[in-house]
Amino acid sequence: MSVARPNQPLSLALLTYVKPIAEIDALRPRHLEWISARIDAGEVLLAGRRASATGGVMLYRGEAEAVEAIARTDPYITEGAATLEVVGFTAAIASAEIGALLA
Repeated sequence: MSVARPNQPLSLALLTYVKPIAEIDALRPRHLEWISARIDAGEVLLAGRRASATGGVMLYRGEAEAVEAIARTDPYITEGAATLEVVGFTAAIASAEIGALLA
């Protein structure tokens, strides 16, 4: 197994839905458009709904403080449909494939 040591600041954003799923689904097209723009800007690396459908998870490049400012512009957050928790960390070890993407 090949291992990379990217030493990159990343942040995990955890969304928790606080509105009924019908309201979440109504906002979903705007949310997905917002995510696509963040991916195009190189800020978001991946995103998805939690398996339990109680919220979402997004992996961002960058320090937690800067990421939180960006994440707070997500329509789910601005419309009060979800709460946000941002966990910053340094990617210290990764598979070679992931390390190459973070380089």
